[in-house]
Amino acid sequence: MIRDRNFDDLAQKFSENIYGTAKGLIRQTVVWQDLEQILHTLDANQAGPGASLRVLDAGGGMGQLSQLIARLGHQITLCDLSGEMLKLAREEIAKNGLLEQYRLVHCPVQQVDEHLEEPVDLVLFHAVMEWLTDPRAALELLMQQVKPGGIISVMFYNHNGLLFKNLICGNLTHVEQGMPHRKRFKLQPQSAQKPEEVYAWLTEGGFQILGKTGVRTFHDYMRTSRVGEFSLEQLLAMEQGICRQEPYLSLGRYIHVYAQKPLQ
Repeated sequence: MIRDRNFDDLAQKFSENIYGTAKGLIRQTVVWQDLEQILHTLDANQAGPGASLRVLDAGGGMGQLSQLIARLGHQITLCDLSGEMLKLAREEIAKNGLLEQYRLVHCPVQQVDEHLEEPVDLVLFHAVMEWLTDPRAALELLMQQVKPGGIISVMFYNHNGLLFKNLICGNLTHVEQGMPHRKRFKLQPQSAQKPEEVYAWLTEGGFQILGKTGVRTFHDYMRTSRVGEFSLEQLLAMEQGICRQEPYLSLGRYIHVYAQKPLQ
């Protein structure tokens, strides 16, 4: 039986493997471009630019992206199921001098509504759905925490990307079996989401999709033994250049989609 994944046992390894690599840098770079657009949109809805926003980082781990938002003067509530991950987050946030702008909550995303006094301007729900037994229910609960005119930012492990990776690696029997979760890979997400389903969940909840971005549209498909020569700067520039274009967007290992709740 698959259960919601708690990273208490792998918090440090998760941090190193996700955030301390080219994969993490690509993810942070392309998603931050979207978040800058989101913040600009929210500023336009406020009394004026520079107003402090209330942000929920749901299942936020170490809060790498929400810390960039906090640096701009916004207030963050970060919740996570893993107490060990929250300890790492507190250390990192304190090191960056941002603790006063954070509220850290030890709880699953499905219970975060019990810790919020009012709806928030922005919800970040990044790389969490693939670790949950019922991702749709969690997403719908978080959509309820967004105030009218607010935005939800969702990044999910892409079924298309997982399928394509298995196909080009020749794992055809695994594909025929429905690509069941391989428990021997501890950082392998438990499930992948079909983009059309996630988009439908958002629109059926009354939200308007504002943008979509493929995260690592080609990096993860590159051969481990290099044929050509390239720099990290070239890699980042190329990912940024095609991540919002089809067909590359829909082949991203992750997809970032953001949607706005109507004012009325």
